[in-house]
Amino acid sequence: MTTLGTLYGVGAGPGSPDLLTLRAVNVLKSADVLALPRSSDYGASVAWEIIAPVLGELPPSQTRLRLTFPMSKDPARVRPHVEAAVKAIGAYLVEGRSVAFVTEGDPSVFSTFGYVRQEAQKRWPELRVEVVPGVTSITAVASIGGVPLADGHERVAIVPATYGVDDLVDLLHRFDTVVLMKLGAEMPIILAALEQTGLTDRAFFVHKATMAEQRFEPDVRKVRDEHGGCFSMLIVKRRDRSGVLLGSES
Repeated sequence: MTTLGTLYGVGAGPGSPDLLTLRAVNVLKSADVLALPRSSDYGASVAWEIIAPVLGELPPSQTRLRLTFPMSKDPARVRPHVEAAVKAIGAYLVEGRSVAFVTEGDPSVFSTFGYVRQEAQKRWPELRVEVVPGVTSITAVASIGGVPLADGHERVAIVPATYGVDDLVDLLHRFDTVVLMKLGAEMPIILAALEQTGLTDRAFFVHKATMAEQRFEPDVRKVRDEHGGCFSMLIVKRRDRSGVLLGSES
């Protein structure tokens, strides 16, 4: 009986190829199969575009498997694609071949890999899965904005905006840093909440962090009418409760 191959979830980082980790490069070069997600059957894989410049010439025996995952919040639409991806990956795993599923950012942060891993381990409980962490867009955007995500005792909230920001005013009061990902069409609501809490000037917007097309906008009023895709983020940093320093002043 053939032993199952290993399934790797490999973080490609936020966009700049030189942010790939050494472990990621080693796994990607040695894996039998590279599973490359894309948003449509005819679209390019952003994950592949990130890793290709670093990997160089790959072994002729290595297979590239392109998998489609539509950008949708509807489980009925997404599930068939997850099942199809696991079936395609599984065909290699049962032959004892290793598969590296490449994901933008980190495999553990709002990644399709989580669905794939869960379904794969349901079908093959003995499957060995290894996650290779990647630099997240969250930390990349913070570095571009020149702010720490958290300092001392500060608290951070990470929110996918497209799933609703009705409680944003409350979050802005309760957390020192609020990271808004996947902005979608929520910018007017987000800006209204910032204005209500007096934090408009404490926010900044970044599109395609670390990529060649990177855009940094320190005045979020200028992006009021933009439809922020999955590569757009906004960070709000209160800066009025500075962690350990706050305690030293009390």
